Amino acid sequence: MSDLPSAGGLRVAIMTDETGWHTSRLKKAFRARGVEARCVDLATCRIDTTWSPYGLAIPGFARELPDAVFVRGIAGGTFEQVTLRLGVLHALRECGIPVYNDARAIERSVDKSMTSFLLHRAGVPTPAAWATESAAFAQRVLMRETAARRQVVLKPLFGSQGKGLRRLGASAARDGTLKPLPPLRGYQQVAYLQRFVDTAGANRAAGASRAGFDWRVLVIGGRAVAAMRRVGGRGWIHNVARGAQCEPSALDPTHAAIAERATAALGLDYAGVDLIPDPSMPDEAGVPLVLEVNGVAAWRGLQSVTPIDIAAALVDDLLDRKLAGSRAAALAALPLHAGR
Repeated sequence: MSDLPSAGGLRVAIMTDETGWHTSRLKKAFRARGVEARCVDLATCRIDTTWSPYGLAIPGFARELPDAVFVRGIAGGTFEQVTLRLGVLHALRECGIPVYNDARAIERSVDKSMTSFLLHRAGVPTPAAWATESAAFAQRVLMRETAARRQVVLKPLFGSQGKGLRRLGASAARDGTLKPLPPLRGYQQVAYLQRFVDTAGANRAAGASRAGFDWRVLVIGGRAVAAMRRVGGRGWIHNVARGAQCEPSALDPTHAAIAERATAALGLDYAGVDLIPDPSMPDEAGVPLVLEVNGVAAWRGLQSVTPIDIAAALVDDLLDRKLAGSRAAALAALPLHAGR
């Protein structure tokens, strides 16, 4: 833990729409660094050009702004509501306040289509994906994948914890009969399709009895710091919120490197990167595929199987890298005669 000289007297806003285990851990970690942390719901913040000197009002900070912001959660809402909440985060960055993760990075990670695009562009291994408003095109993709004895997963463009996922197409164990694409009304008229990767099927083919699984790797400040294996769950979905079991997992160097590249591709300060074995590889030691990158990642399950104090690691990175770097850049930008 670094002894940042100016840590005393700092005030940080933890942006969240609900308080609980994660926010308690963060506040404790900030207190250990001599920093006052206050939970703020983005829905209560406002852009107000009469509110001098910044034109931005953050409850609990009077007319001042926090020294830094940690984004723990952004509540769902209408398109306009979410746009405004992200706009507040953009405005904080424009005012020179370090935001961890900032709005642009969160926008990239919450949009599964943009995540797939940026991972592909960066050369990070990830399952094939298609995003379209055309139900006809999505149906053609489904037909092609089914003909190739593959399946796809239809996912909400914005979503988490395995909600709304539907597995479509044919597998080698089925008769190949094509089922039509479900109506897109429940997906806001957008089809995001990702090629299904069947780890349980690969295990069965290899004679192993282990259930399907994936890995979650936590990246903080550009470095992978912890990992776990998520096993089982509700059917083929391995989210902890859907019943998957967390198991300790050594931080494999190949997995760490892939997770770090994925995080960098989206410009995130910290991220929970979901990896899955590539069935085309001979064993689990091969290069995995990146399924998703979470820019507002929960870590309660991971904390249960790692000795690393994750909240403390996040707070240290925010204070020692993000905030310290922001202050150093601000000082470097001052005119040479400043302070004389």
